[in-house]
Amino acid sequence: MQNYLDAIRDFVESHATGLTFAFVAGAGLLALRRWMAGGVCRSKVRLDGKTVLITGANTGIGKETALDMAQRGARVILACRDMTKARIAADEIRQKSGNGNVAVKKLDLASLQSVRDLAKDIQENEERLDILINNAGIMMCPKWKTEDGFEMQFGVNHLGHFLLTHCLLDLLKKSAPSRIVIVSSLAHEKGQLNFDDINLDKDYKREKSYSQSKLANVLFCRELAARLQGTGVTVYSLHPGVIRTELGRHLVPTLSLWKRIVAMPFMMLIKSPWEGAQTTIYCAVEESLANASGLYYSDCAPKMPAPQAQDDAAAKKLWDLSASMVGLA
Repeated sequence: MQNYLDAIRDFVESHATGLTFAFVAGAGLLALRRWMAGGVCRSKVRLDGKTVLITGANTGIGKETALDMAQRGARVILACRDMTKARIAADEIRQKSGNGNVAVKKLDLASLQSVRDLAKDIQENEERLDILINNAGIMMCPKWKTEDGFEMQFGVNHLGHFLLTHCLLDLLKKSAPSRIVIVSSLAHEKGQLNFDDINLDKDYKREKSYSQSKLANVLFCRELAARLQGTGVTVYSLHPGVIRTELGRHLVPTLSLWKRIVAMPFMMLIKSPWEGAQTTIYCAVEESLANASGLYYSDCAPKMPAPQAQDDAAAKKLWDLSASMVGLA
């Protein structure tokens, strides 16, 4: 035993510099991982008797958000395009939460008719809607078009949710106090609204399109909050963080092999879906936000959005354009 201890002591003394570096590097990585995990929603509020609708809730942060809402006792509606995945997700949520009141409804945000069909279903069959979470999205896809001829990222990330929210406003007002949560992204900071070429037909770049759609999310929140003052319906937009989800499925295949290799260690540091859902959950249930509306959040705290996301004139212009594009008066 003494020989064994002497050998360990000799090894430590001869490799002191290397061991110190390894310890510091490990501690640094742990600190970085904890920092990237972000804030956690601490609210214990119950949602018994309330109804929550979440778009794109069959995977990723939408699914984690739905599970949290179900655990709080809410009736949870998963509004999804892929009904097979949605039914599987709903079964998992029922089992994990012990809440059987989890419903699945069809929603394809790339089709305005599908949006209207879901809204009609909700209006006719739901007595209330307390929380609407516009979570679904598409990122960095090729130059695709929606069923109605709109550029896919702008159509799904903004226009589909714009119409859905508009169609459900009366029920949200009836259920007040109620909330609308819009999942945006830090990418909005690089976004610009191309009002003269909103579908980017002249110059499509997938990053440009995604950033534009995320900027539209923040401006939509701002204008909607202004229009809903005094109704008891509050609105929040947020950046969920960089997360390991299926959202990047159109981006990863386009990366060269060396970029994928370089990215692999970074992937171990970014947020899990549970961690990524925390700010959405925070905006949906945090009691201290009851009288706040139109603000932007990140890591469960208010954050100042980019200057172009604070432009009231642009927000109104976007509203008018969006209303025209989806066929609203």
